[in-house]
Amino acid sequence: MPRFLAFFCLLLISSLVRAQAPTLKDAAQKAVLSNPEVQQRWHAYKATQGERDAAFGGYLPRLDLSASKGRENRDDPLLDKNFTRQSTSLTLTQMLYDGFATRNEVRRFDHALTVRLFELQEASETAALEAARAYIDVLRYRKLVGLAEENYVQHRSVFEQIQKKVQAGVGRRVDLEQAAGRLALAEANLLTETTNLHDVSARYMRVVGEKPGKEMEALANLTKAMPKDMAEALRTAQQGNPALLASVENVRSAQAAARVRDAAYQPRFDIRLKQEHGRNLNGYSGQHDNSTAEVVMSWNLFSGFSDRARSQQYAEQYNVARDVRDKTCRDIRQVVAIAFNDTRKLTEQLGYLDQHQLSIEKARDAYRKQFDIGQRTLLDLLDSENELFQARRAYSNAEHDLGIAYLRTHAGLGSLLATLGISRAADQPPTPESWAAGEDAPEHCPPDDPLLYIANKDALNARALELLKETAPAPVPSAASAPVSQPGPERAVAEALQAWSKAWSGRNVQAYLDAYAPAFAPSDGGTRDTWAEKRKAALSRAKDISLDIRDIKLVVKDAKHASTVFKQAYRSEQYKDVVQKTLDWELIDGRWLIARETTEPLR
Repeated sequence: MPRFLAFFCLLLISSLVRAQAPTLKDAAQKAVLSNPEVQQRWHAYKATQGERDAAFGGYLPRLDLSASKGRENRDDPLLDKNFTRQSTSLTLTQMLYDGFATRNEVRRFDHALTVRLFELQEASETAALEAARAYIDVLRYRKLVGLAEENYVQHRSVFEQIQKKVQAGVGRRVDLEQAAGRLALAEANLLTETTNLHDVSARYMRVVGEKPGKEMEALANLTKAMPKDMAEALRTAQQGNPALLASVENVRSAQAAARVRDAAYQPRFDIRLKQEHGRNLNGYSGQHDNSTAEVVMSWNLFSGFSDRARSQQYAEQYNVARDVRDKTCRDIRQVVAIAFNDTRKLTEQLGYLDQHQLSIEKARDAYRKQFDIGQRTLLDLLDSENELFQARRAYSNAEHDLGIAYLRTHAGLGSLLATLGISRAADQPPTPESWAAGEDAPEHCPPDDPLLYIANKDALNARALELLKETAPAPVPSAASAPVSQPGPERAVAEALQAWSKAWSGRNVQAYLDAYAPAFAPSDGGTRDTWAEKRKAALSRAKDISLDIRDIKLVVKDAKHASTVFKQAYRSEQYKDVVQKTLDWELIDGRWLIARETTEPLR
């Protein structure tokens, strides 16, 4: 059985065992069997095999049979006669020496045959990689559709909750509009993900040849046989990537083709055996029997410089093959370096993204509880829902991208079929274990990994601390060093409240944040820095802010503690509400600062 034909028969038999393709291995196997490019490379191999056999025929003798019969009219001074002549001859010609043209031609096609085998391997690896990508993308978008559905359910639940409050007269219509807008966005996201799932399913059908199964197995372990570092990965790729091996064999084929042209400058020797039988030959009547054994030399002495031009042509084609080999090596080095680096980057990134989605999920749950008791606005809740959805999407995408990165790495190494468990025939073509590039290895393409930039997190953390020092509020002079006397507590607290309100209305971020004590604890349980960032973002988004404070109740508890309770009406282009706010004040270094803040919506 021919090479690779047994391999494909093995694939066909194993594929018929299963009625469906529930695994990544089955999908890749079916794609390799049905891929037109793989079939094209197989037929190209068979065609080259025929060319090689034809070239080998130059070693074997040539046997020619010739027979003729006809009228001959002979008119010369010795004879004037018409007669019928006939002859039969059998000639055997055996090449003795042809300037090694036949030997080099056979070697050329031997290398060309190996090129076709490596190209067949490359096409199989490419088809398997394309099928694996489609398989993973189907899994990816099925997961994303599930996340989009859950996101829609959460937004629908919030919308129904707000709608019931509005219908009961205890909710604000502006909140209902906000919830309706976010619900529409959730529906649009769901439609986008279902469309993406349809598209990748269509691609799966094109590549594999059948619909993806309703139940598809999750990705198996793709980390086996992975190189331990970048340098090892690049060395392995240069020894096992079929595209690179094919380019090296193509150089050898071009070199043999150039040597074939050297035979034109040398004589050719053949041994010729001829047996001829005839009647009335050469003007002589009667029977004729001739036997000839001879050695024939033929040597072209001048052909219009065609042989020299041909030699130059094939020498340049040899240089072209070397250039293609070096370019292929550089391309593969880049592909493998990027793919291998992606496996390390995404593995580390998954840890951060997992922590991100877990933290956001906890924050979302806390926001929902606080929203139910009036400590969080609807916008806070909806923002947390959307951020959680995006965090889960990012984690899912990174998880599936990691699987594809492993597959890309294995394909670059030439080991994808083996990694997926797709077996080969015993009489498989040459492998890296039985094949070596030797002196024909690529030039100017060392297996050196590119410079990898790694962020210095210690230095970044130090910069963050320096930035914190630069943005810290300036110290306030103590009461003892003040040039004027301090007002009474009631007046001082009232002035501090007025300054706080003016800072918010005027969008003065620094003055607004300076009104809060360094130990200020947000009511949602978060940190002061997180709260400050949200306040900055809110002020940067808001335009034409109007803040009206009414019904102020000021209570001085002692010399250093006071509280204010008031009705606050807030209005901007994007948002408006009316709440009752309580601010607890504390005298710190001669300034009254907000130590605690609580808000209750007014129905």
